[in-house]
Amino acid sequence: MVAVTETEAARQEQDERFMQEALVEARKAMDIGEVPIGAVVVRGGEIVGRGHNLRETRKDPTLHAEMIAIREASARLGGWRLIGCELYVTLEPCPMCAGAIVQSRIERVVFGAVDPKAGCAGTLMNLCGEPRFNHQVPVVAGVLAEESSQLLKQFFRRLRSK
Repeated sequence: MVAVTETEAARQEQDERFMQEALVEARKAMDIGEVPIGAVVVRGGEIVGRGHNLRETRKDPTLHAEMIAIREASARLGGWRLIGCELYVTLEPCPMCAGAIVQSRIERVVFGAVDPKAGCAGTLMNLCGEPRFNHQVPVVAGVLAEESSQLLKQFFRRLRSK
């Protein structure tokens, strides 16, 4: 059995707490008929950006949860460099979102469910950790993965039954 230090336990607790907030955002997406993906940007223990998918609602392919949360955090903090920020998202970022994460200088990404079709934070490739970029972002996968995955399964099950 591997012992978990107090610091590691506190980090895990924080990750789960903020992933719960991302799940709140994902449920908002589901409530309006969007794919249930949610994200929050956190700095210093405070949420500075929130987002959930709005692609269908606003007919805009860039309105992924991560993109919305990053835009909100940038506006709130007054700059595009999100130094000291972490992103929590219920589904592994796609290529577009992984690129925005790197470009915004987010310092850490935590996601729930893996995305076998578009995941670019470790599944298909890891754009967040690409050493040829001028910024790499550590990624933590699988935080509340079951809850994140179940929301997606429930959404698509409902969609198929219609």
